[in-house]
Amino acid sequence: MTDDAEDADGAAPVRFVGTADLADELGDAVQSCDLQFRSFGRRVRVSGPIRTVRCHDDNVLLRDLLSTPGEGGIVVVDGGGSLHSALIGDLIAGIGARNGWAGVIVNGAVRDVTALASVDIAVKALGSNPRRSAKLRVGERDVAVSFGGVTFRPGDVVVSDEDGIVVVPSSPGRGRPRP
Repeated sequence: MTDDAEDADGAAPVRFVGTADLADELGDAVQSCDLQFRSFGRRVRVSGPIRTVRCHDDNVLLRDLLSTPGEGGIVVVDGGGSLHSALIGDLIAGIGARNGWAGVIVNGAVRDVTALASVDIAVKALGSNPRRSAKLRVGERDVAVSFGGVTFRPGDVVVSDEDGIVVVPSSPGRGRPRP
């Protein structure tokens, strides 16, 4: 599916190419995430360069990253698939939206589901849990993370919509074109 949507700054319309069209067009050059994510933020269709956080039940590194200029990027969070506590809620998502992040994909849980629906950012996660995360600053940032049969590398391009999540590596050395 293609359509016109405003970019992360609300500027001129840009053409969005959906995940199904990318998978058809690029075939094996794209990686398609096997996990079934739920959509929680106001935005549903996004694409942008990947930044990553690996953490387990601790969201300090995620909050720190979303507090920096996002320039339309998408943060991919590997929370190990834990649904024990939420890694993002409406307050941290709001920080990301105000700083120009297009979205957050969480291999884990969110909270404040009703409020998240009004935040102008895409948020995908496995589920929700009202329990807040620890604040120990444990984890890693800007490292390759893998889940759902996909490796998410900083700088690659992730596309997310109603059909799923795909990654198109940006490195010409891997011989895969960008969308």
